[in-house]
Amino acid sequence: MNSPLLDASAVTPNPATVNLTPRQRLEGALAQLPAVAGSAAAQSQSSQPALLDRQELVEPVQRINESLAGFGVEFQLSEPGKHLVAQIVDRESGELIRQIPSEEVLRVIDNLDKMRGRLLEETA
Repeated sequence: MNSPLLDASAVTPNPATVNLTPRQRLEGALAQLPAVAGSAAAQSQSSQPALLDRQELVEPVQRINESLAGFGVEFQLSEPGKHLVAQIVDRESGELIRQIPSEEVLRVIDNLDKMRGRLLEETA
């Protein structure tokens, strides 16, 4: 499966980061990324939080994947249900490293949605 979000294989790792631990390289790469409109840094300057849709996240995720190409990980976006999910995946094995929001949070959201209807029925 070929996706523009995943095609960052042409980027070579920075030789200055070779002697750093993987975590130090990852933190350094993330610190160098510019703040994106709608991000937490940009939202802290605004009084109204803005919701992002999938199309607004494609370019930032591509830039992140380009920056992290030498680390063997990639970001992927998916919509398994009503919610957008970001996943960090090992490039070689395809193993899921981290998912945001987690499966537990998605279950809590679904359960709260179900309970909201019940709470309104019982209090009305």
